[in-house]
Amino acid sequence: MQFEFATATRILYGRGVLERAGSLAADLGRRALVVTGASPARAAGLVRALDAAGVASQRLAVPGEPTVDLVREGIERAREAGCDLVVGFGGGSAIDTAKAVAAMLGEGGELFDHLEVIGAGRPLGHPALPWIAIPTTAGTGSEVTRNAVLASPEHHLKVSLRSPLMLARVALVDPALTDSLPPAVTAGSGLDALTQLVEPFTSSRATPITDAICRDGMRLAARSLLRAYEGGPGDVRAARDDMSLAALFGGLALANAGLGAAHGFAAPIGGAFRAPHGAICGRLLPAVVDVNVRALRGRAPEAEALGRYDEIARIVTGRADAAASDAVAWLAGLVEALGVPGLASYGITPADIPGIVERATGASSMQANPIHLAADELTEILERSL
Repeated sequence: MQFEFATATRILYGRGVLERAGSLAADLGRRALVVTGASPARAAGLVRALDAAGVASQRLAVPGEPTVDLVREGIERAREAGCDLVVGFGGGSAIDTAKAVAAMLGEGGELFDHLEVIGAGRPLGHPALPWIAIPTTAGTGSEVTRNAVLASPEHHLKVSLRSPLMLARVALVDPALTDSLPPAVTAGSGLDALTQLVEPFTSSRATPITDAICRDGMRLAARSLLRAYEGGPGDVRAARDDMSLAALFGGLALANAGLGAAHGFAAPIGGAFRAPHGAICGRLLPAVVDVNVRALRGRAPEAEALGRYDEIARIVTGRADAAASDAVAWLAGLVEALGVPGLASYGITPADIPGIVERATGASSMQANPIHLAADELTEILERSL
């Protein structure tokens, strides 16, 4: 057995660790490009902490999906301001933008030389500029992954800039930053986290380290995602804590074991339709699990992944006698309870399915699916998810 496990240089987790952001940044640089989400005001406390630590800042807001053009703007702004540090503060979009900007500031040259699918895909040859990742949602795990997913509107695709040299110097995960998330964001980001635990666990590239991480992460998500979504009376901080940790575990797992068909579909769908990434993954996941299990039973009945789907069922349902079909039912019930609509609500029609299937077949995430799925099987997954 041979495998690799790579992650951020340092990971800090827990309520209140945001207070350490200023001193951590001062150890890495003196002028930071602070990349935020659509509401830069949320980062006011962070900027004050940087100022107090002697770190000047220049800001870049990411109003929606991270795009190739926005990364180029960030690179130019950072160079003009003489930045020697990047801080990503926000959801996956802000953190992926910060990651790509830091990577290209360290590398130099043209972004398209290194993008997958639409670019030359050349490996990065230089480490990223030092950067800190501070997630404010509990979903993507982007704070510990080695790729940035960027949209290219002209190509109607989402593609990755990918390299171990892009890993953050510090991943700072403070669950308190997720306390004010609205229910829809909690649901979508949480389903992304759960999918990023299920798919690496059944991936063809799973390792003993990612297996352990996924098992614990799925337990956390199973007991806390719906509770975090529902809120209501009582203290839900424990559920928020669980989901931040589950998201972190999902990022660690996917970065080292890959994903599967749900994420294989999410890339072309997200590139062509205005649909939340986590909601796409969550809606697809029950059908992906069901079709994968059927394909494995028919073409690879000795595959280890079959037993893993049964184990997922036992973890999420808490029943010792649960089997893969119970996992499918539990996942479908969770998606409904979280109010996630079908893919048709985002404008996807049956006429779009052949094109999505064609593009998804070549997606990098699809390559780690536990079994190769034929076009008719991929079509079925989409039809059942509409």
